[in-house]
Parts: sequence; C-alpha cells; structure tokens
Amino acid sequence: MTPEDSQSRADLLRLAEALLFAASAPLDEASIAARLPSGTDVPALIAELTELYAPRGVNVVRIAGGWTLRTAPDLGPRLKLEQVVTRKLSRAAIETLAIVAYHQPVTRGEIEEIRGVIISKGTLDTLMEAGWIMPKGRRETPGRPVTWVTTEQFLQHFGLADRHDLPGIDELKAAGLVGPRPDLTLSETATAPELPFEEDEGEEGEHETAESEGDRSAVREG
Repeated sequence: MTPEDSQSRADLLRLAEALLFAASAPLDEASIAARLPSGTDVPALIAELTELYAPRGVNVVRIAGGWTLRTAPDLGPRLKLEQVVTRKLSRAAIETLAIVAYHQPVTRGEIEEIRGVIISKGTLDTLMEAGWIMPKGRRETPGRPVTWVTTEQFLQHFGLADRHDLPGIDELKAAGLVGPRPDLTLSETATAPELPFEEDEGEEGEHETAESEGDRSAVREG
C-alpha cells in the first residue's frame, strides 16, 4: 500500500467515524456508503473501525440492523449518576400522611371524612411513590375499599421504632405543631399535627365535602 493509499484509507476511516458520531440513530451500510466514494468496501471499513474502537471507552456496535457508537459495556455501570431529589409535600399530602400514620389501617373514604375534602388520587400516589404509605388489604364493608398504612421507610425517615412511637397531643403542643384545627381527631389520645408548610393552592381534584359555617347557620335558623 502506497503512502497515498494509506492516507486515503485513513480519511475513509475518519469520515465513517464522523458519520457514526453525528448520526442520531444507527446507520445501515447503504447509508454509510452513500457518503463515501463509490466502490468503497463498507463492510471492511466498518470491521476495521470496530477493531480500532474495541479497546476504547466507546465501541462501534451493530444495533437494529445499523452501526452506531456506544459506551463500552464494562464502563456503563461506572457512568451511572444517582441524585437525591427533595420534593416538598403539599398541605394535602402532609395532612393525609398524618391521618394514615395515626389511623392506620384507614381507607380513602375515611381520610376524606376526617379532612373534610375529597382528596385527589395524586395525593396518595405521591406518598406511595415516596415510599411512606402502601395499600394493605381491604375493609370488609360494601365496595371492599383498600386500606392504607405507613411503611418501614416512613419509620426510618422519621426515626421511629414503630408507629406507637408517634408523638401524642402533649408532645405536639409542646413542639408547636398542633394548629387551629382541633376537629381533626386522629386517635383517642392525639390529634393530627398541623405541620409547618407554606400555603398552597390545593391539589387538583380536591373539593370541600362539608357545608360551610354559613350554610350550617342558615339550616339551623331555618
């Protein structure tokens, strides 16, 4: 092979390499040949490029009938990035979590009765995705509704040995966590904590189920 032939071969390899790098999807041999000089032995060129990249961090691999550049298989696990994303719970989620924690096992209907609003499905989904609540069995009542309980991850997050370690009303008052909603009864000895949060606009799908004070006064006067 003459120096000119060697240079021509190197140029072909560089062009094929650039084609694979720039392509957004695997390229078949016909697509590669369309960008190379007529008569180029594309299979031999790809084979040479594959061998050239074999020991590198990026390999030439065949996928879905075409050729592309991919991270070397042995390096994939070392390139994974894990990032903890902190998500702020809405007021609805905080109240729902407190009710589940103190009343478990509790149904969605019972949660709505205590809160006085219809909760959106997204509220329970958010808490379940966080790993803090999970469904556990069904209530033996008409419709057999699903009951919800807290998880081991919930206990670990809040540093509790078990759910009996949840703070009682006196502890909540001392910590300043009980807000002006004493009608939100949680247990015989404790009420739901009004945990600190910023006022939000509520969650989609939540609607008041209780009559307003004005409506109730009108009914009494009537």
